[in-house]
Amino acid sequence: MSKIYLDHSATTPLDKQVLDAMLPYFSEKFGNASSIHSFGQEALLGVDKARAQVANFLNCESSEIVFTSGATESNNLAIKGVMKALRKQYKDKKMHIITSLVEHDAILEPVAEMQYEGVEASHVPVGANGVINLEKFEKMIKDNTVLVSIMMVNSEVGAIQPIRAIGKIIHKLNEKKLNDWNKLAPAERGEKPQPIYFHTDATQGINFLNCDVDWNYIDLLSMSAHKIYGPKGVGVLYKQKDVPMLALQRGGHHEGNLRSGTLNVTGIVGLGEAIALLGERKEKGEPTDKQIENNEYIAKLRNRLVDGIRNSVDDVVLNTDYENCTPSHAHFSFIGVEGESGLISLDMEGIAVSTGSACASGSLKASHVLLAMGIKKEVCHNSIRFTLGKHNTEAEIDYVIEKLPVVVERLRKMNPIYNK
Repeated sequence: MSKIYLDHSATTPLDKQVLDAMLPYFSEKFGNASSIHSFGQEALLGVDKARAQVANFLNCESSEIVFTSGATESNNLAIKGVMKALRKQYKDKKMHIITSLVEHDAILEPVAEMQYEGVEASHVPVGANGVINLEKFEKMIKDNTVLVSIMMVNSEVGAIQPIRAIGKIIHKLNEKKLNDWNKLAPAERGEKPQPIYFHTDATQGINFLNCDVDWNYIDLLSMSAHKIYGPKGVGVLYKQKDVPMLALQRGGHHEGNLRSGTLNVTGIVGLGEAIALLGERKEKGEPTDKQIENNEYIAKLRNRLVDGIRNSVDDVVLNTDYENCTPSHAHFSFIGVEGESGLISLDMEGIAVSTGSACASGSLKASHVLLAMGIKKEVCHNSIRFTLGKHNTEAEIDYVIEKLPVVVERLRKMNPIYNK
């Protein structure tokens, strides 16, 4: 059997239709989209189409779409760009950010940088299922809270966060502050109340969930093309038009003065095509028909994998909560098997998996996500993440179920502590 890829949360293979859409922009339509001449305008048409495709999927205006190099840049621009703008506006006001303990480092590190610069930050805890506690979140909101950033889906265990519920809480608080202010006599009002802005890193959710920013009460949203069968090196920041933001890099006037740099036209065209392949947005927060079709297919394979592993391997813990996760995730701890050893052994059998976030694959630290879920440090090191995609097959899953018990048994025999 050829190699089997079960690491779709790290990246996805480029869809053939996406490649076909991109190819002309490598050669024939090579112009700079900022150029006025016909070559540039031809490239700009591709960018404009992609911008409209993304805006249609997210239910926003095309002008609210900012193209970036990926979700990491989008996250940094969302957090630091907003705080930079507010700091300029509210020089003497100490500002407060809320995020969660299970965010990607592309959120945690910019927040830590803001803390170093004097911003206050709170981190919402999660339960054993990896989901934040809404009650604790609401209690963390202060008078000086200006930004909330909670991921849509956790990349390691696949836990889906209650994004719409969070958005609703923030929306109601903002409405109340504004209504209370409007009730005051003009002479008593003072400055207009500062709203709380809501950002979500939707990188792992775009494939599977309804991402209507209006329905979910989202002000800022980050995503990457390479997680949805698009190209690497291109992403999006949705910025609601009233959210204040300053650029982090200078040198041009691209993307509404928010992101200087010649546009990656080829990548942007690919991103647009990839998001269009997810289907037309539906009402009432439901995934598109195409998303539902893919979700059902992938979930069937994932369930086959989980059942097969549970039936053939002892001393295994499923860290993914079946009741609230994406259809692609199956995160296990194989007691007595060091995760890196398991990953390498499976790779030698032609099976590609991961031990968590690909961005931290070089780290020997226990996953901060698993620790936040209350999983013991030693068990964290026994973890392997399987993430499935739309191109996987039942035959591939059956091959994994056949090879995995042999790998686990061999590695456990080599572990003197497990065999005590």
